[in-house]
Amino acid sequence: MSNSKTQQDQNTPDKLSSAISSEIMIELGTVNKWYGAFHVLKDINLVVHKGERIVVCGPSGSGKSTLIRCINHLEEHQEGSIVVDGITLDKNLKNLDHIRTEVGMVFQSFNLFPHLTILENLTLGPIWVRKMPKAEANANAMKYLERVKIPDQADKFPGQLSGGQQQRVAIARSLCMNPKIMLFDEPTSALDPEMIKEVLDVMVELADTGMTMIVVTHEMGFAKTIADRVIFMDQGDIVEENEPNEFFGNPQHERTQLFLSQIL
Repeated sequence: MSNSKTQQDQNTPDKLSSAISSEIMIELGTVNKWYGAFHVLKDINLVVHKGERIVVCGPSGSGKSTLIRCINHLEEHQEGSIVVDGITLDKNLKNLDHIRTEVGMVFQSFNLFPHLTILENLTLGPIWVRKMPKAEANANAMKYLERVKIPDQADKFPGQLSGGQQQRVAIARSLCMNPKIMLFDEPTSALDPEMIKEVLDVMVELADTGMTMIVVTHEMGFAKTIADRVIFMDQGDIVEENEPNEFFGNPQHERTQLFLSQIL
């Protein structure tokens, strides 16, 4: 059991409330993907409603990261349909551009431009993609740096910040684009243990704003705190999904039981 999980359980014992809308934000229908002969996603069906917070867990190689990368079209699925914010993911570049402006993504690595200041990293997208005036983009960036509690780092370069601070910058950078959906691909896996909690705390606060979120993570204390639904994947399949109390307290599938016994 990780220290970060223990801290999350102690500090946030009750799951945050959420307001889930009937509006569908993401819908995957019988999605399949292969890497060569390797079948990485197998007939995936998933519906995510506006305001819903989903945690995806499972062993390495189960298809978790590929799943959310397909939602942002960083990976291309070969069969099935993916609809995001009412727009079908296909080869139409205009559709892809729209979806990528509405879907923020935070990766394991921070992917910050090392030669730009933190403020410049945050304003680049809004200025060039959203065509936001520089003064407005700067004010917007400072607002989100305040939210992630590092406004004093605005004029520094990424290399001058800790890993936890850089990941908080990466979250703020995504928020600066005012996305409707946030995807997180194991955002704490590259961090030292003492830095994990500061990033998870920011994500908990973000979840409480009503943001639609899909989070791939092994931080089960975080899942218990924020998730409306926990999804367990194995070998390209969604094996089990349920609300957190049932998922953790009464897992139905033998593979889920084994996985939870190994990480809890």
